[in-house]
Amino acid sequence: MTLRSFLRHEAVLGFLLIVVLFLLAQQSDKFFTTANILNQGRLMAEVGLIALPMTFVIITGGIDLSVGSILGLCAILLGVFWHNLGLPLPVAMVLAIVVGGIAGLINGLIITRFKVPPLIATLATLALYRGLAEGISQARSVRGYPDWFFVLGQGEVLGVPTQLWILVIFAIIAAAILGLTTFGRATYAVGANETAARFSGINVDRTKLLIYTGAGLISGLAAVIFVSRVSTTRSDMGTGVELDVITAVVLGGTSIFGGRGTIIGTVVGLILVQALKNGLALSGVKGDGTIVVIGLVLILAILATNLFSRNGDG
Repeated sequence: MTLRSFLRHEAVLGFLLIVVLFLLAQQSDKFFTTANILNQGRLMAEVGLIALPMTFVIITGGIDLSVGSILGLCAILLGVFWHNLGLPLPVAMVLAIVVGGIAGLINGLIITRFKVPPLIATLATLALYRGLAEGISQARSVRGYPDWFFVLGQGEVLGVPTQLWILVIFAIIAAAILGLTTFGRATYAVGANETAARFSGINVDRTKLLIYTGAGLISGLAAVIFVSRVSTTRSDMGTGVELDVITAVVLGGTSIFGGRGTIIGTVVGLILVQALKNGLALSGVKGDGTIVVIGLVLILAILATNLFSRNGDG
């Protein structure tokens, strides 16, 4: 094992995670309890699900700021389809996820067909989808879902939260696609050098369309799980989720310049962010302080990886 491989970002981040968990455990005896760990798994599931396709997005050199707004729009439409239109709840759930996919497809079309930079395109659709959610909801919430619906967000399978099982399954699938398939290799190639990827025969536009559509679909699924967990729908659901998602992905080692990143790194970054939020809250640190600490950890992890990678190359 070379110094470079040993000191790759995931290894540095894993070591940092161990240190953080040890320090936080010293601050509160509630931190490492089974109940708390499972509850944190439940709370990070929606962000974790969206972080998986966001890893693909950022590897291509793009960004998707609209995922939180898509979540909010799909959550509202789930209630509208079921409560207002009278559709069976399973049908409403599927339609809400499909709407998420359509929203992601629109993002992809704007970026690939009209050559709008992803930052600008998804910043615009962030406002568009959030405005649609607020306009459709008219500040009204939908409640009264049947008990079976809450299995997704509040239930357990073998003592583990249902959505945590869903996250694990999707993480395994995403890791396999990114690391073992031609689509995964195409994703890396697009991010490393889009022009070279085109000359190599890779359909760059189709790759991006599939990735952004997938991000929308998973955001729709996250919306269904979110509604199941909180038992209601509101237009402000998903506000700020995109920041948590991007933080986890970038902290996990995915380069914002494209061409580099792993699902394993994203998962470790997600766990680190959630552990900091929970551990600092249990220690009595206010929300602003938690944000500062997460920012410092993000900077520290990136600087340490860049430094060690440079030394390994030398």
